[in-house]
Amino acid sequence: MSDILMPKATAVWLVDNTSLAFDQIAEFCGLHPLEVKGIADGEVARDIRGADPIANGQLTREELTRAEENPKYRMKALVSRHAELLKPSKKAPRYTPVSRRQDRPDAILWFVKNHPEITDAQISKLLGTTKSTIEQVRARTHWNSANIKPVDPVTLGLIGQIELDAAVRKGAEAKRKQAEKLGIPLDDPSLKPAVTVQPAFEEEEDSPYGKKSDLSVEDVFGVGGGKRSEPEEDEDF
Repeated sequence: MSDILMPKATAVWLVDNTSLAFDQIAEFCGLHPLEVKGIADGEVARDIRGADPIANGQLTREELTRAEENPKYRMKALVSRHAELLKPSKKAPRYTPVSRRQDRPDAILWFVKNHPEITDAQISKLLGTTKSTIEQVRARTHWNSANIKPVDPVTLGLIGQIELDAAVRKGAEAKRKQAEKLGIPLDDPSLKPAVTVQPAFEEEEDSPYGKKSDLSVEDVFGVGGGKRSEPEEDEDF
């Protein structure tokens, strides 16, 4: 049996205009027999207008007549031209122009630094790159690591803002589910990327100059201002 368009509307039409059994209609429309019975009783799909499967090109008159003459016969639906048009087409792999391919490492580094919640698989799909290249950029083992700088992929023209926002939302949702599964808060350090923090220089508290921002000459050299003393003249005896 082929999937048909508007199965409930088709079932409504078949119930109203044919002598088919409920099982036959249910099999053809992909519904449960009790649901078809509910349509016949006016309890289901009361506000749905019937759709003629013959006019829609999903059933032939000969097939319908054969089913009405034999209650055990199961009708075979035709492949609808409309159904072919409505089939979701598989998205082709993202193509990146040659002139912009050298910008992908910059975009990868931007994702790594600014959105660690986005997985490598997502980055690979968004930028049309490979996971090995992402790993090389992250580990700074890429052949051009010295020249790679984080740049927004939208600014580079590699993806659109809508795609970026969707990827960020998806990554944030995955992070939230991970936190709920582990039973830890979202702001827990274990969910954040590792960051090397350089300790700030702290002056010793015992130092008299530790909290003083402007030092005078007296502070450094003591009273006298650090002036060199004049040599004493010899007295005449």
